[in-house]
Amino acid sequence: MKEKILNDVKEYFKNVHQKKLEQDFIPSKTRINYAGRVYDEKELEYLVDSALDFWLTASKYSLKFEKELSKFLGVKHSFLVNSGSSANLLAFFALTSPLLKDRAIKRGDEVITVAAAFPTTINPIIQYGAIPVFVDMDLKYMNIDVNELEKAKSPKTKAVMIAHSLGNPFNLKIVKEFCDKYKLWLIEDNCDALGSTYDGKFTGTFGDIGTSSFYPAHHITMGEGGAVYTNDDLLKKIILSMRDWGRDCWCIGGKDNTCGCRFTQQFGSLPKGYDHKYVYSHFGFNLKATEMQAAIGCAQLEKLPSFIKKRKENYQRLYEGLKDVKEFDLVEKEQNSDPSWFGFMLLVNEKAKFSRNEISTFLEKHNIQTRTLFAGNIIRHPAFDCMKEGLDFKVIGKLENTEKIMNNGFWVGVYPGMSFEMIDYIILKIKEFCEVNK
Repeated sequence: MKEKILNDVKEYFKNVHQKKLEQDFIPSKTRINYAGRVYDEKELEYLVDSALDFWLTASKYSLKFEKELSKFLGVKHSFLVNSGSSANLLAFFALTSPLLKDRAIKRGDEVITVAAAFPTTINPIIQYGAIPVFVDMDLKYMNIDVNELEKAKSPKTKAVMIAHSLGNPFNLKIVKEFCDKYKLWLIEDNCDALGSTYDGKFTGTFGDIGTSSFYPAHHITMGEGGAVYTNDDLLKKIILSMRDWGRDCWCIGGKDNTCGCRFTQQFGSLPKGYDHKYVYSHFGFNLKATEMQAAIGCAQLEKLPSFIKKRKENYQRLYEGLKDVKEFDLVEKEQNSDPSWFGFMLLVNEKAKFSRNEISTFLEKHNIQTRTLFAGNIIRHPAFDCMKEGLDFKVIGKLENTEKIMNNGFWVGVYPGMSFEMIDYIILKIKEFCEVNK
């Protein structure tokens, strides 16, 4: 019966989904989204297979996904969670564990980051009660200005938590040397950069913890979903505990007494032999993903190398088509890196006789979706109205480049669902707008 159902699923994909996916591109009429799902019958097959098993929480697909992601990245431990935002939350809170002793982040400690970011790179710092210290961006690479790191360092600094912006690795050599020099934690928000490499090694694997997002816009998707990964065995123990309610037990779902000591140990002031499955060593969360999400993720992981290749090709085609347009400054890839690009960033410069909003409005009217670099400058948002500079957060310098990004920057997509025909249309419309607005 299952085999018949899964064969019917494949047929359903061909008759319904494939026809939609293969629709012809019609310039100015077909919407060119900045991102989207790219899939085939395999995702539907795995999804239905997991649904028929009806083991709704983590099981074979979840374990397979974690194993395969670790294998791809070359890390020891990967943990599936319900979103990239939860991945960042878990990564940060893991560093507050008392098991880390004097290196544990305490309330009032400082964490170096940037304001030109997605909010959930920064939110966990604030939510815990630590102090984000914002430094400026380097416009050449659209990443953290590493020259500002020493200025941001204080006796309270405990960590650096930053993202590889739009898939472009930040200068990992300098950032890692800085963290090692002062014994600081490094969290790499790798949500926009899965598959990017620096010195031939995948981003997200240089720091103490890396994170990924599997939202539909990202390099692979499972609808919602994310991952946390590390090579550190102690951090593995902490992350697993905090992801799963804060429990001390490390049995996988549906398994009991893996350690053989379920009713013989002593914890805190609990009665000796208290059931280890209900002993809690952290104030944790429940951030697990479902088995059905993991099933989709397993099919997507199989496609990841081809997705990365297509993103690079789309980016390069946009770059070659727009590199001579004088009204824009384009991002350069970080030295010694090979980005798996998330988007193509354009910065309207002083030669332009138009604003970012004007060209974005024009492109959107022609069905080309645009995005700003997320928050632009997070401290200007209403969420910070109740925050006091110098007390709740710190700013190094005037964030002049961050302001330029907020005012003048936008980006278009490069995701694998975009054809070269779509890419060429984007180039055409951008050049057309610039020519008319000279």
